[in-house]
Amino acid sequence: MTGIDIDKILKLSPSPAYVVDLGQLRHNLAILDEVQQRSGAKILMALKAFAMWGVFPLIRETLHGVCASSPWEARLGREEFGREVHSFAAAFKEADVVELLQISNHLVFNSFNQLERFRPLWEQSGVSIGLRVNPEHSEGHTPIYDPCAPKSRLGIPRKEFDGRSLAGVEGLHFHTLCEQLFEPLARTAKVFEEKFGEFLPQMKWLNLGGGHHITREGYDIDALVELVKHFKGKYGIEVYLEPGEAIAIGTGILVSEVLDVVHNEMDIAILDVSATCHMPDILEMPYRPGITGGYNPEEKSHTYRLAGPSCLAGDVIGDWSFEKPLNPGDRLAFEDMSHYTMVKTTTFNGIQHPAICTYEPASGELKVIRQFDYEDFKGRLS
Repeated sequence: MTGIDIDKILKLSPSPAYVVDLGQLRHNLAILDEVQQRSGAKILMALKAFAMWGVFPLIRETLHGVCASSPWEARLGREEFGREVHSFAAAFKEADVVELLQISNHLVFNSFNQLERFRPLWEQSGVSIGLRVNPEHSEGHTPIYDPCAPKSRLGIPRKEFDGRSLAGVEGLHFHTLCEQLFEPLARTAKVFEEKFGEFLPQMKWLNLGGGHHITREGYDIDALVELVKHFKGKYGIEVYLEPGEAIAIGTGILVSEVLDVVHNEMDIAILDVSATCHMPDILEMPYRPGITGGYNPEEKSHTYRLAGPSCLAGDVIGDWSFEKPLNPGDRLAFEDMSHYTMVKTTTFNGIQHPAICTYEPASGELKVIRQFDYEDFKGRLS
């Protein structure tokens, strides 16, 4: 990974461990702040992707708040981030709405049914109420991550607005992207404006959702700035963006250690990290993460299947080749392991949970923020 001293981190870090490089995090925040300053947009951090609250003091210097998908996420944002909290879920219990109205600045409903059912609760709350819409324009490549896939439960289609009252509604929200550059947003925004633009003059804000890889190389920041200015200028509304990955892209690694090497038609290295416990998107997405010093199978002299220590037969991370043989005790660094890792881990099989660390490149200090033990595992059960 560019800009991260992997060798030094591997020497200093415990294993397994997630390590976030603070220098790379500042780099991403600087890009996001440029977007804010040039466009007037307010950028929120999506806690569903990255919720390492130990670095919130750094992030809140730049970003305006968080977006949450549950009362627990919203509470974490309120307690540890301390700026705006925007909450949305596919559906709420009444108790959820009561709690969220106490700790949220914006509350977004996914249906007119819930908007009206809970109107007596929110109408005098002072919280800004929004609706999530479904532009029915799909840009997703993987159905499980595509909010506009056929029969999606996420967002209200345009036809549902006919004959409905928008009394008290102050904003619209769409979220249609996943790990994408600007062009899919441009196409989606065009469709959204064609379908829902008639409602924007009566709104106070528009939330363009997440899935924007703003800090990734090749993202057209100039075009994003112009798109935000278009909506702000034409409709006189506040514009929000809520990326999660863009904040954490390229900031972290997952440190792992080889426990054993076995052979069954090929060499298989068993590690102290698990796909199902620590990197579930490998199995869900699916995708193949980068490894520092790792290459495609057969590209180098020594090819291995890397696998986790759990009893799940499919706990397989993937196949890589290396210039040198792998031996027990060797360290490997899985790249880009800040987002959608820590937030999705499990303690299945009682597998050791990775430590959570930061690395400060200016001083060379690696700090262990949190380590986990048996009591953390036991505390999730009864």
